[in-house]
Amino acid sequence: MMYNIKKNILIIPQLRECLHVKTIIYKGASCFGITMPNQVGHDSGGDKVALKVKILWLLLLFPLLTIAQRPILSLDTILQRIDQNNLLLQSYGLKAESYQYAAKAATSWMAPMIGVGTFMTPYPGQMVMDGRDKGSLMLQLEQDIPNYSKLNANKKYIESKGKVEKAAREVTLNDLKAQAKKLYYGWLVAQQKLVVLNKNAQLMQTMKKIEEIRYPFNQSKLGSVYQTAAKLEENENMKRMQESAIAKARAWLNSLMNTSGQTDFTIDSTYRPVFIPAMAIDTASLALARKDILKMDYGIQSMQLNIEAMKKQSRPDFKLRFDHMSPLSGMMPKAFSVMGMVSIPIVPWSSKMYKSEVKGMKYEVQAMEKEKAAMLQETQGMLYGMQYEIKSMQQQITALESKIIPTLEKNLAVSMLSYRENKMDLPEVLNAWEALIMMQNNALDEKLKLYIMIADYEKELYR
Repeated sequence: MMYNIKKNILIIPQLRECLHVKTIIYKGASCFGITMPNQVGHDSGGDKVALKVKILWLLLLFPLLTIAQRPILSLDTILQRIDQNNLLLQSYGLKAESYQYAAKAATSWMAPMIGVGTFMTPYPGQMVMDGRDKGSLMLQLEQDIPNYSKLNANKKYIESKGKVEKAAREVTLNDLKAQAKKLYYGWLVAQQKLVVLNKNAQLMQTMKKIEEIRYPFNQSKLGSVYQTAAKLEENENMKRMQESAIAKARAWLNSLMNTSGQTDFTIDSTYRPVFIPAMAIDTASLALARKDILKMDYGIQSMQLNIEAMKKQSRPDFKLRFDHMSPLSGMMPKAFSVMGMVSIPIVPWSSKMYKSEVKGMKYEVQAMEKEKAAMLQETQGMLYGMQYEIKSMQQQITALESKIIPTLEKNLAVSMLSYRENKMDLPEVLNAWEALIMMQNNALDEKLKLYIMIADYEKELYR
């Protein structure tokens, strides 16, 4: 009987004596076989049965002995995968590419027009006095010749839209990164809460056993046994909530990375977000760091190019037409006509259209400039406020972890010692335990708020 295992297998030492285990490395996979010895000496029937039982237990333990390692993804790895694989981000690149082709199309000319018909042909039934009055067959060619400066200005305007889309991608990427950070930090805090809940479960299990031991000797009440059982189940419910939060964060992160929502991975539980305040918070440095401001700059540049393109509407366009006439009578010679035409866009009834458009777009550019300045001013004040709030939250968490929680832990330890010595009742111990649990959860909730605040701070700085 052979079993191929692709992971490291732990061999139980007691079975080495009764089994032949051979390990084979094949194509990078660890394979080993288990065979019974051909002869088992002079073992009795009972020894053979024991040997078979051992083999059966080993086969049953194979799945448990094979340790499947889940991939551990750091926050940087997740952010890189979002940047590379997110479908929404890929759409911006495609839009920017489409504007490049649209810009090339903007310099194209209209297709030439060709027409065939009659020229000066009398209506049927009328008397023709001379062969010259029969008219002619006419071939007409016509080509619009646009003004090159107009085409070039429109091309530059369309190309500028591609820069706006690329800047918009950076804005969306920053939003997705902030969302991923918050999910990652929520997962991190949920793991820490699970550690606390597991310790609490062990403590409650100890108290439950003590109550069950004391009850037959009338040293405890039956209600206390039920109370500890209820507290244990309440603790399990809290664990289920945290496990659900972890599963939710995993599914959302998978969707952001464009992978299956059921892809299993874990995070680096040793990671801790570090708050790094900005060296200087002024509007000039913010304008360079923030991609939404860059997007507005590109939008203003695009609007200005559109204004230039609109001003070029005052330039004339041209048209060339060629007519060829073949008389229906052989007495008349063939004839042709060549005509060149030019538009006159500076006439008042035509110029007011592009002049009004130019004025409207100039006001829009001024509005965008004001909006940009307001965003920078608002962001500057927001970042200063967030810095003070983060420092205050750090001080609160330090006080909770270094002073308040250790004091409550000592109080619970003393209460448990008195409880083991039967000098304190269960409700008093539960009060000390609940006070500690509430403070531990409060500290972890404050940590999560701090981490989210750091993520929002970094989002504003586009880190």
